[in-house]
Amino acid sequence: MKHTTKLLALLLTLGLLLTACADQSNQPGQPDDQSAPAADSADHTDSTDSSAGDGGEAGEEPGLRSFSAATLDGGSFSPEDIAAKDVTVINFWALSCAPCIAEMPDLAAFAAALPENVGVATVCLDGYGDQETALEVLEGTDLVSATVISGNGDLASLCSALIYTPTTVLVDGEGTLMEVIVGGQADLSGTYLAAVNKVLAASGKAEISLAE
Repeated sequence: MKHTTKLLALLLTLGLLLTACADQSNQPGQPDDQSAPAADSADHTDSTDSSAGDGGEAGEEPGLRSFSAATLDGGSFSPEDIAAKDVTVINFWALSCAPCIAEMPDLAAFAAALPENVGVATVCLDGYGDQETALEVLEGTDLVSATVISGNGDLASLCSALIYTPTTVLVDGEGTLMEVIVGGQADLSGTYLAAVNKVLAASGKAEISLAE
């Protein structure tokens, strides 16, 4: 799949469609120069786009191929985790973003209903240093082990390009950025399932359905 618009330009364009409900400051310093600056929060819109754009090396599409990250439960998230799935859905959110927190139960339910070849991870942009609050938000969900609180490399670059939260991206098994969804979704499962199946179809893989 060839994209013609740079990732940053895409996120800027999508961001202009939204109304910010709060400004957010950058995260505090993180170990090993892991950095993921926070974005503004947006309380609505069903914006999606697959024109992820050119990025990285010349001719290389933008994505998450080189990074390391620490998760809320003390574990890690890496390109190897992405490679283990046909599609990975990554939701960027913030503790200071009410729409982000409001949709967490729906996101957790969506993740729990997915087959093994599709993964879900989240990135809490302001969770480092406030892990206790993040744990409270995610209490009782499997998202605790899949929530990044610090990261570097391509992940930090992507975080720096974000303007609003929540923003959700979908990457294929090679880490290529395939879809971007900006804003809270009235029908989260339906919107995300359609995006997952679009990525699977682009890779020549069978579509999925959610477990009842």
